[in-house]
Amino acid sequence: MRGYTPDKPDGSFSERLVSQLPLDISKPRFLEEHACEFIEKHRRDPFVLFISFVEPHSPYNGPLNLEHALEDVELDATAVAPVNDNIPLRYKLMREWQQAEAILDRKRLPDLYFFGVTPDEYRAMKQRYLGLVTMVDQSIGGILSCLEQAELLHETIVVHTSDHGDMLGAHHLFGKEVMFEEAVRVPYLRLPSQRQGLRIIQSVSHVDFLPTLLDLLGQSKPDQCAGKSLLPLLHGETMPPENIFVEWSPNRVKVMKRTKLAPRRRIKRAMNESTRAVISPEGWKLCLRDHDLNELYNLKTDPIEAHNLYYQPDYRGIIEQATRDILAWQHTTGDTLKL
Repeated sequence: MRGYTPDKPDGSFSERLVSQLPLDISKPRFLEEHACEFIEKHRRDPFVLFISFVEPHSPYNGPLNLEHALEDVELDATAVAPVNDNIPLRYKLMREWQQAEAILDRKRLPDLYFFGVTPDEYRAMKQRYLGLVTMVDQSIGGILSCLEQAELLHETIVVHTSDHGDMLGAHHLFGKEVMFEEAVRVPYLRLPSQRQGLRIIQSVSHVDFLPTLLDLLGQSKPDQCAGKSLLPLLHGETMPPENIFVEWSPNRVKVMKRTKLAPRRRIKRAMNESTRAVISPEGWKLCLRDHDLNELYNLKTDPIEAHNLYYQPDYRGIIEQATRDILAWQHTTGDTLKL
């Protein structure tokens, strides 16, 4: 490929080598070029164009690593605060393994590491992550320019969203697979002829995305389609805020060998935990688990989720109401998980 030799035995390129390619042959630039070719070819036809960027993603490395000055990179308050142990055991196991891997990476990959231990390492990783975000932004800008040149920009619904965020050192964690806001909040979409940004203050759910898109296209929602259209919000109108539900089901998570965080049986239970969470319009966030610690946060007074209130007696009424909301949602969706 353009003078680069595959570095894997099967003739493919490793993520590390791909991350070291120059900008003009990067994956975002490749997608941008092919998207523009598609737009030009189908400019007179109705079309749906799906562009799936991998970035920003580990190994958090790319040609724009230094695009953002290191001193301008801000860390989440929980990344520089003392470690909080009032979190689920699974999160502690993830954190322990990631920090052990970070120490190994200092030796084997001094110029490229996936995790960190110190605030300086967090900041350097976030600097590279922001470089990847900028790389994607530039390619999205290029695609929007192609739409404009084809005189389609103000006739096209442009969706910019993701399936998850990244902790990037917040709560001393990296990646996803947790219920903290850094991992569950994602961007949404842009409308045709939208001349300026519109920020929706209330929380909305990704489950409402498909009904909203169908409404934008003038199509009715199929009976089996969950969620509802949020088009009024996107037009600047008001809609009553509702509960937002988030769920987690067991997945493979690596654990440090011979960990002493808990007995083996308890660790096995924690690694197989499932979570059902609700975020209320009032800002209460309850996370109920079948095999691990529960959590309650007030996102209005504690947006960084530093204080787990679940085991404090003053909040029993809030927990009982939020629990009823989760159980009702489970009943509606046919979810049989026992919490």
